[in-house]
Amino acid sequence: MASLQGKTALVTGGSRGIGAAIARRLAADGADVALTYASSEQQAEQVAAQVRAHGRQALAIRADNTDPKAVADAVARAAAQFGKIDILVNNAGIFRAGSPAELTVDDFDATMAVNVRAAFVAIKAAAEVMPDGGRIISIGSSLAVRVPGQGMSIYSASKAALVGMTQGLARDLGPRGITVNVVHPGSTATDMNPPDGPHADWQRSLMAGQQRYASPDEVAAVVALLASPEAQAVTGAAWTIDNGANA
Repeated sequence: MASLQGKTALVTGGSRGIGAAIARRLAADGADVALTYASSEQQAEQVAAQVRAHGRQALAIRADNTDPKAVADAVARAAAQFGKIDILVNNAGIFRAGSPAELTVDDFDATMAVNVRAAFVAIKAAAEVMPDGGRIISIGSSLAVRVPGQGMSIYSASKAALVGMTQGLARDLGPRGITVNVVHPGSTATDMNPPDGPHADWQRSLMAGQQRYASPDEVAAVVALLASPEAQAVTGAAWTIDNGANA
């Protein structure tokens, strides 16, 4: 499959987990891929090598998502390397959990800075170098739609904010044929939320479908569809991958 042949992509937070799976899948579908990472250059270069193994160009960029200039500079560097950005995937995110008594204003500000502001900064910068017909996809969370437990207030708020921003940007960028969508993973097997973790059984108990964690590759497959020419009519939409936990 090479539905993205000739396309270029930037995946933020692409060095591990869902972001790494997305980078690999977009490369498998034909795209050159730049990815950002916050700390582990080794992990990022491993993903870049996997992209190159598909015969595609790859670029790993260190970027602190709490710094708007670093985010904008990463977009500019990817565009300079590849000449354009056809696909932007806002995947980088952080999770701060706790009760209102435990959470601080700094926790709130950091969560919004990484999960919402960085996505806006990346979209603003990418829109300047994105050809008409481009694709913007942000990774939200099923917790933006339903919060089944305690301690997730500011994380859920940040991911819900992505929905409103996505809908507004779909209107703003629609005249250029640029689609803007959000993907909401539920319980997904990553090092941040392993399927054998202390809360895994509770998460599985919420599911209406098969009581299993999704794999990062399953999330990446939905992202790849939204990035493809077949999804031109899909914009301003939210796609939830949670085995029916929110049903």
